[in-house]
Amino acid sequence: MFEYLAIVFSGPALLTIAIGTIAGVAIGGMPGLTATMAVGLLVPFTYTMDPTMGLMLLGGIYCGAMYGGSIPAILLNTPGTPAAVATAIEGYPMSRKGKAGLALKVSVIASFTGGMFSILILLLFAPVLARQALAFGPAETFLLALMGLAGIISIADENSSLLKALIAGLLGMIIAVIGTDDMSGSQRYTMGLVELVDGVNFMPALIGLFSMIQMLELAGMQHHTVDTSALHKKQKSEPMPKGIGKHIALGSGTGTVIGILPGEGATIAAFISYNLSKRISKTKELFGKGNPEGIAAAESGNNGCVGGSLVPTLTLGIPGNSVAAALMGAFIIHGMIPGPDLFTEYADRTYPFIISMFVANGVFLLVGLFFAPYLARIALIPPAIMVPVVSAFAVLGSYALNNSVFDVYLMIAFALGGLVIKKLGYSLEALILGLILGPIAEGGFTQGMIIGHGSPMIFFHSNIAKVMWVIILALLIPPLYSYYKMLRGAKSQAE
Repeated sequence: MFEYLAIVFSGPALLTIAIGTIAGVAIGGMPGLTATMAVGLLVPFTYTMDPTMGLMLLGGIYCGAMYGGSIPAILLNTPGTPAAVATAIEGYPMSRKGKAGLALKVSVIASFTGGMFSILILLLFAPVLARQALAFGPAETFLLALMGLAGIISIADENSSLLKALIAGLLGMIIAVIGTDDMSGSQRYTMGLVELVDGVNFMPALIGLFSMIQMLELAGMQHHTVDTSALHKKQKSEPMPKGIGKHIALGSGTGTVIGILPGEGATIAAFISYNLSKRISKTKELFGKGNPEGIAAAESGNNGCVGGSLVPTLTLGIPGNSVAAALMGAFIIHGMIPGPDLFTEYADRTYPFIISMFVANGVFLLVGLFFAPYLARIALIPPAIMVPVVSAFAVLGSYALNNSVFDVYLMIAFALGGLVIKKLGYSLEALILGLILGPIAEGGFTQGMIIGHGSPMIFFHSNIAKVMWVIILALLIPPLYSYYKMLRGAKSQAE
């Protein structure tokens, strides 16, 4: 292990890790440029590099990009990656209150903690955990998506309608089924458009529903005010909110566990962590209005997926998510077939790669803490400058995903439609939750029913499924009961 540490902490290795991490933060901060795209595009370039150095570069990009998506989510309400959607729900309201610096600080510390925890688990327990992950099948995948969709109930707080939140979530799931059915191969609701055969792309939809809607609202405001009282030099030393540690710990554990499950991603980890955090919070009423606890849970959750996703990837050759699949391609290019041999025959490459990700987390922690006070001042930019600049980046980000003008039109359509939905009082967060988790739930349900020969008992068969049902009920019953009490109170007052 000392030999591996010497490799990682050599000058060339540290420079490679730093370049990869900073590039990852920059890529993650640009809407439309995801970590999967960055790693996938750079894999062929590492073929001419030393294998260990090439893997360190890609690992740094992965870690940096997962954190980088939170920066525009907090400052501009524009998630750099789908996993940063939950961060935007709490981060942007904090930014409007002049607490952008604190939100960025919470984000980077939570991201660092979640990433370090998951990589430590990868280093110590990868083979054992990978074998346990094999027990997780399509039925459990459906229930995991159901746990995420339970967040739609919690979105409907005292100030919004449960019915409207459910309708918005259902609308998101309806939009998600557009495309080709994975089981039958038939096309659904594509309206003859070739561009919709693969379904609706997440990133143009997210850019439209977050960034462009915000720009449209800013453009229509006669007076644009931001609370500047918190934007001063003392913000550098502003302490972390009390009690934030338990939300970071919750997100770190949740993200790591979900990351270990093959095929699951950081987005579902962030939403489930966010929902669980809201359930245990003593300040539930502040969620959706700028609660740092939500940022802590979401960011530690999506970064916890980094190490978790590499557990099945390196030990079983089963990618934990799309970024891990791209990384697996890098291992194969360099003649390293994922499996037990990575930790024996190729240990001199695998362990330095894992250790380098600890360093990558340290790099983005320093970058985030150093630049947070300066990035926070982006919130003070006048709308006359911000609106055209952010709109231009939104168009470029939508186009860059697939080099498709259709995605730009799709982004604009979501922006206009989302603005109408928001003005009518429906929840955009519920719509996005349905849009992202709908396909995961559908795929798990369909495959589970096939395995169960048409019997729904497949979703209650395993011990894992039974535990997950208990968690789902624990997430659903309290908010439904609170909503029922609120309705009874309103009815008694009316009488």
